[in-house]
Amino acid sequence: MDASLTPQDLSKLHSADPAPLIIDVRREPVFQVAPGMIANPERRDPAIVADWAGSLPGGRHIFVYCLHGHEVSQNAARALREHCYTAQFLEGGIEAWRAAGGTLQLNPSRS
Repeated sequence: MDASLTPQDLSKLHSADPAPLIIDVRREPVFQVAPGMIANPERRDPAIVADWAGSLPGGRHIFVYCLHGHEVSQNAARALREHCYTAQFLEGGIEAWRAAGGTLQLNPSRS
């Protein structure tokens, strides 16, 4: 399994059954000012993946994203794989998702 996937790949898998688990791992200051997020994500702190990894449901494909798809989401995906999850990060992060025409929902921290 490749550690990353493109926005186009995620778009195809977003409507799969069962739906993948999408986790927003942007750092808190970046998340707080962001206007949107990919639809139906879980929000988790990337600094403490080991603390929350065990609470995720098994048997689902997990995709993590950050702002640019660099070390934050790559490290989170790697840590989840070390916890025996099938996890990938979104190439280019949410910026690439938005540029590819991916839909966003309103960030609840901004309401």
